[in-house]
Amino acid sequence: MTGRNAQIRRLEELYQQQGNQLVVLYGRRENGIQELLQNFCKEKKSFYYHAPEISAKAQVQRMSQEVEKQYDVSISEVSYDSCFSRTRSGDASKLVVIIDEFEHIVKRDEQFMESIVRLKEHKLYPGPVMILLYTSAVAWVNQNMPKVLGKYQKKLDGIEQLSELKFVEMVKSFPDYTVSQSVEVYGVIGGVAKYIKQWDEKRDIQYNICKYILAPDGFLFHEAERVISSQLRELSVYNTILEAVASGKRKLNDLYQETGFSRAKISVYLKNLMAFGMIEKVTSFETGGWENAQKGLYQIKDTFINFWFKFVYPHLSDLYQMKPEEFYETYIADGLEEYLNRYFVKVCMEYLELMNQVHKLPLQIHKMGTWVGKRGHIDIIAQNEIRENLICLCNWSEPEMTFEMCQKLFQSMEQAKLTANYYYLFSAKSFDEKLRKMVAADKRILLVDMNQM
Repeated sequence: MTGRNAQIRRLEELYQQQGNQLVVLYGRRENGIQELLQNFCKEKKSFYYHAPEISAKAQVQRMSQEVEKQYDVSISEVSYDSCFSRTRSGDASKLVVIIDEFEHIVKRDEQFMESIVRLKEHKLYPGPVMILLYTSAVAWVNQNMPKVLGKYQKKLDGIEQLSELKFVEMVKSFPDYTVSQSVEVYGVIGGVAKYIKQWDEKRDIQYNICKYILAPDGFLFHEAERVISSQLRELSVYNTILEAVASGKRKLNDLYQETGFSRAKISVYLKNLMAFGMIEKVTSFETGGWENAQKGLYQIKDTFINFWFKFVYPHLSDLYQMKPEEFYETYIADGLEEYLNRYFVKVCMEYLELMNQVHKLPLQIHKMGTWVGKRGHIDIIAQNEIRENLICLCNWSEPEMTFEMCQKLFQSMEQAKLTANYYYLFSAKSFDEKLRKMVAADKRILLVDMNQM
């Protein structure tokens, strides 16, 4: 399973442990939960139940019917205790019990978690069991789950988030693409497994954007609205805030002036968007020049949502009036390269993480981040435990990385009161001759061509 091997290994390690396990899995369904569960349960005995959003009474009745059907038994007393006591693996192997969208149960019935814990403690089923509770309600997990679970939270053996695929994992899905083409895709749809599966790797990015995002019958045409409305209400407020952030209004006061909403209201809605994984607060890497860093900045975290609100949402009238190709040329073509800079930096960070794991860097990274200053920025700061620094500059959109770009980097480092032990200069295209000569005379600096990554 592309991109999920590490997560399956973690679950497998838990499964192989002695005793019973109780794990919560959460994340958007589009990130591939069904495929992950199917791959993990391959050659294992399992019971699967998908919990719809129905009443507490109807829920336990439905689960009872599923147990009766799967195990060919009769349940006289309808309860979760009865359900779990009738499940079985049929041999000495560990049974995997999967409750899909379990939040639909626990929010309405306290007895469910009591029975789950009794199952884990061998009080309902004598054999070994691993219990996986999954929910796609990301905001609920981050905001409400600890309170809802209460004392049962301590019984969990793990909480695993099903996140988007990383770039290196996504690349495996596009063997015919160059690294450059893969970065373009990554900056438009991110690492969402469902989106990646439907992207046509035989065609270029313009074709895919026109066919799947801009065309009314494209699978991503209504996706942004569907994703946001799946867990959030008052779309008019959320859409207004997301459009403002995508346009460059990244501070609370800027959002207040742009939207007309009160600062208190904006703060509440930003908090909800952050809990859902739509928005993130940008925190600069801590340096001696903290007073020169920008603070209180927000950005759209979800890649496709960011693309939609940056390029498409502000021009919905034209979206419905223009042909996809005309819309692309009018509103997307000229701004796409600059937009992709942010995602190239993300790819470079991932490259450093991989090199760090195999000890191929001049220092062992302890922490890494960016620095956003009032005058300038630093793409990547990688620091070891004794505060030696590897400073990185990343160029995607310009034809070549120049000596002048490095001069600006040095100025930003002065603002940040930061020194470097080493430099990595990443360029998607090439490096100018003046820069190459500087690097030849300074062994601390390494040029990294994207094709090497």
